[in-house]
Amino acid sequence: MPDADRFTGPLAQAWPQAASALEVQALLLAPDHALPVPPADDRSVWGSAGSADPPTISDLRRRAERGTPWPELSARAYSRYFRDGERDEYEQKLFARQHRLSRAAVIAAATLDPAWIDEVANGVTVLCEQSTWCWPAHDDTRTAHGAVVPTLTDPYLDLGAGEVVGQLAWIDHLLGRTLDEQYPGLRARIRHEAQVRVLEPFTRRRDWHWLGLDGDVHNWSPWIHGNVLVAALRLVDDAAARARIVAMVIEGIDRYVACLPPDGAIDEGYSYWWHGACRALEALDLLRHATAGALDATAVPALRATVAFPHRMHLGGAWYVNHADGPARPPADQPWDALHRAALRCGDDAARRHATAHRRPGTPVATEGQGLGRLLRALTDQDWLTAAPEVSPLPRDVWLPSTQVLVAREATGTARGLTLAVKGGHNGEHHNHNDVGSVLVALHGVPVVVDAGRPTYTAQTFSPDRYDLWTMQSSWHNVPEIRGTAQSPGHQFAATDVTARADGERAQLSLDLARAYPRADVRTWTRTARLDRPLPRSVGSTTARVTIIDAWELDPADQAPPSVLHLLLAGDIRLEPGRAVVTPVGGVGTVLVRWAPATAATATEVRDLDDPMLSDVWGDQLTRLSINAGEAASGRLTVTVEEQS
Repeated sequence: MPDADRFTGPLAQAWPQAASALEVQALLLAPDHALPVPPADDRSVWGSAGSADPPTISDLRRRAERGTPWPELSARAYSRYFRDGERDEYEQKLFARQHRLSRAAVIAAATLDPAWIDEVANGVTVLCEQSTWCWPAHDDTRTAHGAVVPTLTDPYLDLGAGEVVGQLAWIDHLLGRTLDEQYPGLRARIRHEAQVRVLEPFTRRRDWHWLGLDGDVHNWSPWIHGNVLVAALRLVDDAAARARIVAMVIEGIDRYVACLPPDGAIDEGYSYWWHGACRALEALDLLRHATAGALDATAVPALRATVAFPHRMHLGGAWYVNHADGPARPPADQPWDALHRAALRCGDDAARRHATAHRRPGTPVATEGQGLGRLLRALTDQDWLTAAPEVSPLPRDVWLPSTQVLVAREATGTARGLTLAVKGGHNGEHHNHNDVGSVLVALHGVPVVVDAGRPTYTAQTFSPDRYDLWTMQSSWHNVPEIRGTAQSPGHQFAATDVTARADGERAQLSLDLARAYPRADVRTWTRTARLDRPLPRSVGSTTARVTIIDAWELDPADQAPPSVLHLLLAGDIRLEPGRAVVTPVGGVGTVLVRWAPATAATATEVRDLDDPMLSDVWGDQLTRLSINAGEAASGRLTVTVEEQS
């Protein structure tokens, strides 16, 4: 019989044959066959003449370590998050442990060298003896127990714990028989730690915030559920218990899929697509394999739509539209094979081409930084290993009504010229920045009018003081500051009257920003951002232009501060009367930013960047251009951006 209180979302509706744990049990393959990667015993894959990608294995061997002390995790480093907000010191040491172990596991599979099996056993033991698998920024040890060190009797299940249990499960699958021969008892230790630290807390506690029982489901849900799924499929020997956990995972991912909008957009932005929607696609692909195809989510509309999200946010080259906490130039080593598999399953040729645009034959297909499971899948995916490089699709126009994001470029299939991106939305989005109405402009795919992104995460980033950080404030985004007032965080601070249009001549988004500000005297603040495409000389303009028009009606007020339009610019800036001349990062060309009335007073403020999360993208500084819109209760300010010939 179906579970009476089970959540019914798109997956439950698509899979009536899995309405209970008992029915799930009947569908699952045995643990030895449940994961879609051949174990090291299969020498046709892992042997010297095997099909696992040789360039990747060579790269891992070149960077591998063996016989040296493992990175030390100290109580001081863990406690720093609770004392001074610093989390990176501990996390980087932990990541170094996990990366070293992943490299060793692949080399051990490729060689079956006892010395490398020793290294894997040492790394597994190091993780099993670690006080906690949780990252300090997520641990509730302080609030629940008044401690600043891990509480061993009350493990917290977070992203970090999920990543470790997933890594150990993949190692058990990859090297299980060899470990039994050389290290009897080690696999039992893995199972014990997985049960105590992850599987038992997962099944016992239903107050994990990432479950989304309140309807607020974010990227933690598929990320953690996916790792729990791997652990359950491989490490749980009792068939009934295994099926119960898998059924709970299905329900959890179903809650996430139910929240995906029909257009597939992710309000956390491109960077977090890889750790949200992509994690869901990967988990569901594992489930498809583990049930011999019986549970296939390919037909779920929102999942099919979200496969297109990465290429829809592509500006060109290494650059992407970066709303929320994502960088404009994210790391290049994303799990492109996962996108490729999902695109093949869904029949999305544009998404497939975007993935293959990042395929470089003869170079590593993946790195250990993405996690061992992702590394193993890329190493053994023959469709991906044999894929030929193609060109990213770069659609001319993208409109995502769920997040109210418009992206428009001059022509399909090329980053040449100007690209405009505009967002409406609200200020209660996941990983939110106060940026309702913000505009981005790129030249030849390189952002010029930009979103800074986010700094290195600390305790402040996700605290009540988040909006004390300059990168999160609307004053450092490309929006107005009305009578000295910036936008406020919260769902209620949102765009209204949003209208998008696009055709062969232009694309534009029009929206009212009044509700994004905590003021009662803003009747309307209408922003229209438009890209005019170049036309043949015989018809009209031969060059493209971005135009941003702000028109407002405010209640009359005596001695009110002036309203100011901020534009955050990247590159070299030269300010001249009525215009700014900007040479973007990398010197791809020059743009002219003009404003009318040209007599409006302007000021620039240089923001020095000393955080590598920002400086690695933009260089040493960003410049904020502030255009004074005056004190009048009504008015109009127009800004244009054009390429300088």
